[in-house]
Amino acid sequence: MLSGERIRHERNLRGITQLQLATNMGGSPRWLREIEAGAPVTKLEDHLNAALRLGMTTGHIAFSILFAGHRMRFPRQLIYGDLPGIERKCIEVISESVLAALKQNLSPEWRRDDENGKI
Repeated sequence: MLSGERIRHERNLRGITQLQLATNMGGSPRWLREIEAGAPVTKLEDHLNAALRLGMTTGHIAFSILFAGHRMRFPRQLIYGDLPGIERKCIEVISESVLAALKQNLSPEWRRDDENGKI
């Protein structure tokens, strides 16, 4: 799993040992090695916990799930790119869409008629 690869990369960048992170998470170094190796027995919750303990965002997990759900191959180079920037853009697009729908739903009927050329 790419998530484990990203977690290992981030842990190494921060100079944290497997023992330190595993202990911080309440697990063993062997358990953390399984997470980092992407072993199928690991839980999504464990990947999220490791990422958050390292101060990472969780886009590398969420985006890979999103791509898989659409039967698309997740671009491997994306996990080392500007994921926080991409995450912010996604959140902005979602927020703008939700706000536009909310504005439409909260607009009085007479105002909607005016906008559509009906009087």
